Amino acid sequence: MTPAIEVSPSASQAESIALSVDDLTVAYHRKPVIWDVAIDLPAGALIGVVGPNGAGKSTLLKAIMNLVPRASGRVEVFGKPYRVNRHRVGYVPQRESVDWDFPVDALDVVTMGLYSKIGWCLPVRKRHREAGLEALRRVGIADLAHRQISQLSGGQQQRTFLARALVQDADLYLMDEPFAAVDASTEKAIVELLRELKSRGKTVVVIHHDLQTVPEYFDYAVLLNMRVVAHGPIESVFTSENLQKTYGGRLTLLDEVSEAMRRRERTL
Repeated sequence: MTPAIEVSPSASQAESIALSVDDLTVAYHRKPVIWDVAIDLPAGALIGVVGPNGAGKSTLLKAIMNLVPRASGRVEVFGKPYRVNRHRVGYVPQRESVDWDFPVDALDVVTMGLYSKIGWCLPVRKRHREAGLEALRRVGIADLAHRQISQLSGGQQQRTFLARALVQDADLYLMDEPFAAVDASTEKAIVELLRELKSRGKTVVVIHHDLQTVPEYFDYAVLLNMRVVAHGPIESVFTSENLQKTYGGRLTLLDEVSEAMRRRERTL
């Protein structure tokens, strides 16, 4: 009789923490952009990262993925270094950071998310294109699969990059301002997609600017202004006191945020 294989508590605990960051500092020209960031983010949560402009939110995501050099720090994904588990991470960049004049269509962009499975310099096969089309269908633009990306609207471009992340079938998604400058229908589609990912046990970390929708869209928040001001479940950390610490005198939406929290409490 084959003995049962026991999972050690440490391994089980590692899977319960999707992203662990410790002592993470990034500096440009010796000027810190993020400083001594330390967070453990739970698996299976929708996590909003908020903070003022220049707080280092995008830099944090890039540093996690080794896209910018770190002055110090450790990053683990599901208990292992990022380089080991990078295949479990999907990334949606800021739309403004992409060269939309590059001569590819929407389906080409989506299948780029499969290159780690296809292999570099190997052909994209029928099954890969079918997977790409299915991802485009899930974000509502399968009919635009063969349209050049430069001819897509801003919302359609954002949906294309969401589809590219989806086709990777990652366990942890990092999204840099997916709601920026999109129309109402695209925003609704993104919210539905985030909730679907959570229902499948995925973890999603989203940089977000609209404080009024944070309690509606997310169940966990990270408040960042160079350093982490607070992080935890929405009900415990998304407070007027913590928002004042994060935004200081620049915050003018406290009343609206308070109302958003009241609406959330009434729906729970």
